[in-house]
Amino acid sequence: MQVQFLKSIKETSKNEWNGVVNSDYPFLQYDFLEILESSKCVSKETGWNPYHLIVKENEELIAVMPLYIKTDSQGEFIFDWSWADAYYRNGLDYYPKLVCSIPFTPATGPRLCIKHKEKKKEVTNFINSSIITLSEDLGFSSAHILLPDKSELPYLIESGFNLRTSSSFHWFNNLYETFDDFLPDLTSRQRKNIKKEREKIASQGVRLDRIIGAEITEKMLESFYNFYQVTYLKRGMQGYLNLEFFKKIVLAMPESLLLVLAYDNEGQCVAGALNFYDSKKLYGRYWGCLEEYDSLHFETCYYQGVEFCIKNALSSFDPGVQGEHKIKRGFLPIETYSVHWIKDSRFREAINDFIKKEAINIKNYNRQCEAMLPFKQEVTNKIYERNKNFK
Repeated sequence: MQVQFLKSIKETSKNEWNGVVNSDYPFLQYDFLEILESSKCVSKETGWNPYHLIVKENEELIAVMPLYIKTDSQGEFIFDWSWADAYYRNGLDYYPKLVCSIPFTPATGPRLCIKHKEKKKEVTNFINSSIITLSEDLGFSSAHILLPDKSELPYLIESGFNLRTSSSFHWFNNLYETFDDFLPDLTSRQRKNIKKEREKIASQGVRLDRIIGAEITEKMLESFYNFYQVTYLKRGMQGYLNLEFFKKIVLAMPESLLLVLAYDNEGQCVAGALNFYDSKKLYGRYWGCLEEYDSLHFETCYYQGVEFCIKNALSSFDPGVQGEHKIKRGFLPIETYSVHWIKDSRFREAINDFIKKEAINIKNYNRQCEAMLPFKQEVTNKIYERNKNFK
């Protein structure tokens, strides 16, 4: 086996890369990663220097991994700023570091794709040892694999990476046929709350449309992009992604996109949310609005997504990071994961101790969140049992 590191995904072919990915998970598709690069959202200048890993055997591409040299921790969503600060206070450099991640996209999914399943353990060990050797040779402080599928964890941990636990909130489809089938699973109080929030939208004269990728016009996209940037500007920031990225992604991956737009009673577009989806899951990613309406965020970002999942028989909905306000709207707390290798043995020991204590806090936090769930207990148990890989 031979490992290679690519300074651009264009150094391999779309057919080869997607053939190894062998999944419709949108964020690992060749087009998604290539458009991040060609739109300059991902580059050395933005702190995301592509260094994708591929493995070949007898000239056949057998494994791929999205990999980046990072010079900060922006756009990762698995926060290690305190680790970088500890290095700095001790006169050491935490950056550059090596990161396997989907830039600006905190969505769990495959990170290491291997063509031949029977070789999964062998190839994973080879790749992980290659990453560690590379980090040592090029002076990286550490290597990180962020938000991998749970099924990938045993091989990663076995080869020397340490597990870190985080928390997120996902909605799960309990075999519903309509949104009204979802409501009876909730307690009476929360069922009334959701109905009230949705009624507020109608009473304010707001109309929502769901537009799949092939039907998204340039005018719709430009309206959405305006909302997206306004949301960041309110926090004194600029959005990570530019208009060129969104225009290219609509053309290249229309089968993976859902745009939700909100219109006022005069037909003026006032808010929008852009989502990705595959055959199993909806991923809520980008949102913004020009005017504040009561409950508009909940309707645009959550309830429209839930309706889309039910209509299209998708198993779950990942609406993005954080947000305890999601709990009473039917989103369950789950654990998400990352794995980390730290070169310096002193920091490795301290960080490992930190993530062990953090994992206990995450479990306690999730238990507290579960106590706030709006479902009847038997429904909660059934949903968790049906989706136990997330628990």
